[in-house]
Amino acid sequence: MARKTAPDDLLAPVTLAVGQEDLLLDRAVQEVVAAARAADADTDVRDLTPDALQPGTLAELTSPSLFAERKVVIVRNAQDLSADTIKDVKSYLTAPAEEITLVLLHAGGAKGKGLLDAARKAGAREVACPKMTKPADRLAFVRGEFRAVGRSATPEACQALVDAIGSDLRELASACSQLVADIEGAIDAAVVARYYTGRAEASSFTVADRAVEGRAAEALEALRWAMATGVAPVLITSALAQGVRSIGKLASAPRGARPADLARELGMPPWKIDRVRQQMRGWSADGVAAALRAVAEADAGVKGGGDDPEYALERAVVAVARAARSGGR
Repeated sequence: MARKTAPDDLLAPVTLAVGQEDLLLDRAVQEVVAAARAADADTDVRDLTPDALQPGTLAELTSPSLFAERKVVIVRNAQDLSADTIKDVKSYLTAPAEEITLVLLHAGGAKGKGLLDAARKAGAREVACPKMTKPADRLAFVRGEFRAVGRSATPEACQALVDAIGSDLRELASACSQLVADIEGAIDAAVVARYYTGRAEASSFTVADRAVEGRAAEALEALRWAMATGVAPVLITSALAQGVRSIGKLASAPRGARPADLARELGMPPWKIDRVRQQMRGWSADGVAAALRAVAEADAGVKGGGDDPEYALERAVVAVARAARSGGR
């Protein structure tokens, strides 16, 4: 199996799923199992953790069967396998058994890198399952969910859904599925607001949007709602920082540049350029600096540097809203 397997060959002898995003890892497994059972409804599936895969276990599971049954062997957290078991897996990779698909789930990184390298060298089909820590990654994920089922969703709708749901990929996927099932035609921001209005109003990005627009009372109301519904304080300080930095980036960008050019230079989608452009009215360079200091203080407060995280957030929201009006003085 030295030649690299095609990405779409779900029944490849070995599939290597690399990353730490649980939803994507589970999907990689489900795709292989579904393909195997489509080829043979009686496919035997063995789902194993490192403690269940002892030296010799893989050889037993992959030994020839009198009935030539198809089998899928899933090894989770392969980076945690013992040294002896890793030797077994590496040996198997050199000569995979027919009618058997081995699925290795590996977190990536330095731990167990020898096994990772061996699987790649052997030509394993590889599926990337990276942790989606950036809002832009989650936005791309939502767009992909709609695109995968042939449905249209506006950029504003996708952003509104990410703002409303947050960072949990399973919840985002579930929300996309619900909208696809319940809504006919294009999915826009109004649809998302109708379905997720309570969560959207409580989102950290709503707090940040109202604050950078200088609407202190509305920002504080959104903050209290967010806190009451369990939004983590660190998500709110992160959203505030992102909102203020966006103002600063756009303010220092060349005047008269097209949104598409600014999007490439600043790393923002064009529709967000338009939104930030509206929000930055009233801001000054001193205001941006003051707001960033206030957010940094709040961030330290919610991470253990203060006794009252909610008070620290309220102070930051008020400071950002005041800074939003500093250019008019």
